[in-house]
Amino acid sequence: MSMVIPFVARSDENDRQTWIEALGAAMPDHRIKRFEELTEIERQSARVAIVADPDPADIAGMPDLLWIHSLWAGVERIANELPVDGPIIVRLEDPQMSKTMAEAVLAWTLYLHRDMPRYRRQQEERIWKEHALPLPSERTIGLLGLGVLGRAAAAKLLQQEFRVCGWSRSKTTMDGVETFHGADELYQVLAKSDIVVVLMPLTAETRSLLDDGRLSAMCAGSSLINFARGPIIDAAALLGHLDSGHLDHAVLDVFNEEPLPKDNPLWGHPRVTVLPHISGPTNRTTASAIVAGNIKAYLETGQIPPGVDRARGY
Repeated sequence: MSMVIPFVARSDENDRQTWIEALGAAMPDHRIKRFEELTEIERQSARVAIVADPDPADIAGMPDLLWIHSLWAGVERIANELPVDGPIIVRLEDPQMSKTMAEAVLAWTLYLHRDMPRYRRQQEERIWKEHALPLPSERTIGLLGLGVLGRAAAAKLLQQEFRVCGWSRSKTTMDGVETFHGADELYQVLAKSDIVVVLMPLTAETRSLLDDGRLSAMCAGSSLINFARGPIIDAAALLGHLDSGHLDHAVLDVFNEEPLPKDNPLWGHPRVTVLPHISGPTNRTTASAIVAGNIKAYLETGQIPPGVDRARGY
């Protein structure tokens, strides 16, 4: 059965067109149309839509919409902007994203492990000096978040013989990983980790989770990688701990405001590496295939894929 599937996104025209072409190639029997190109009948009859940071007003303009399929794994903005009794939100679960994120965690962990920020500073000062390199087995990497992304990252780190510990909200286990859970045990992970990697979703519970008190609990000279969401870390407190030397370096890929404003002090801080939200990019080919498969199954069975738990935010 051929149908029109709305595509709703707040992005530039080139990005939207590229997505429409990728989705169209994955669903050749259907027509993918921008929301603004839909006829009134198509808006009224839509039951499913594909979205990427959609305008809530556009979603409201399709009154019989049952569910929306996000092209992103992170859906906290959509969940916050859409009414609780609105359409079911289905997040993208792409195994390729887990692999890509795990690569990023390993790459930037090695960047810190091999002391690249120090050597960069030495280059700027024209200093030729070698520093001792510990074995990976002498470094403890603490992962905050042991969901799909965290587990993939842990496996990659274990392959390189790093010591790995992980923290999650509820109790979980993983071979080779020392696991902790709950608010109290978070302090244990922070205190024993040489590098802390943030991989958890943004929820009411995780907002400002790494505040001044918890950053103080990190061991002296340790470093931080944030590949999750900016508001999880208190940016002002982080700058204070970097300025004091308590923390050695921070690799930040996510921020409270994106793009990061040009006058933000993080840009020029010598102990901060700023990345433009590139740690876990969505692959259009694999994502489109997954969306196509989920919509095909829905049309054949009437079953909507599992949606986001609105109370938890993911």
